[in-house]
Amino acid sequence: MLLFALLVLVLLQAQVLVLVAADLFPDLDRLAQVLLVQSVIMLVSALLAAWIMLRWIDRQPLRGLGFPVERRVPRDLAAGVAIGALALGGVVLVLAVFGAFGFTSAPGSLPEWLAVAGTALIFLALPAAAEEALFRGYPFRVLVEGAGPLAATLIMSVLFAGLHATNPNVDVAGLANIFAAGIMLSLAVLWTGSLWFATAVHLGWNWAMAGLLDLPVSGLDLFDAPLYDGRATGPRWLTGGEFGPEGGLAGTLAVLVAVALVWLYTRPGSRGGTSERKGDHDVGHQ
Repeated sequence: MLLFALLVLVLLQAQVLVLVAADLFPDLDRLAQVLLVQSVIMLVSALLAAWIMLRWIDRQPLRGLGFPVERRVPRDLAAGVAIGALALGGVVLVLAVFGAFGFTSAPGSLPEWLAVAGTALIFLALPAAAEEALFRGYPFRVLVEGAGPLAATLIMSVLFAGLHATNPNVDVAGLANIFAAGIMLSLAVLWTGSLWFATAVHLGWNWAMAGLLDLPVSGLDLFDAPLYDGRATGPRWLTGGEFGPEGGLAGTLAVLVAVALVWLYTRPGSRGGTSERKGDHDVGHQ
């Protein structure tokens, strides 16, 4: 674990120097540019460090990276995005019926809305993959083998929440919900052995907030959806206020719904269940 962390830090610093010098994304909004660069650096560092560890230290196959190339990947990606979006979006829309969230009209057209939603889906895939590779990839696998799935889930979920500790408008409730989301995503990996699926759930969750509902993602206001503006109108303890739904009870409820949907998809006998995954992974259902 320490060697992996050291490799990640070295690779992070090397890439920062290269990307800053190259100024690869001059046309992006400053916040979006920073997030995109951070995500690229984090993803490459996590995967490269894991490859080095698997190849020269553990002497194990590269399937341990968590992104196996197999026929069921498209199904897992589609199901994961749907689960994440339905869990978060469904809870917010139900609460909107009772006045906790409001949506007002804004300029724009349907083609513009589709363009923003598509851009958000592609853009948010990078941070989702980067965070899953770092927190539910190689180090998670090592902890599962060395300390057990419960300890691995708790440790990596604490670190996952800690990554968001400096986000704008964050508070204890927001960090608690991100910790809970880390547990949910860890279960997605434990029950499937696939980072594809966990990344897709993570992506669908963030996409529902930013691309579909026009709400902040962990305190970051990344996209401005045409046709309507979304905003929290209820109390912060319920809606999360300026941090977004993850900062309130809405986020807690969404995590619970997501856990239920992940279980339904991955339970034995389902189309995504373990009966179809026998021999496919090293981490699942331990």
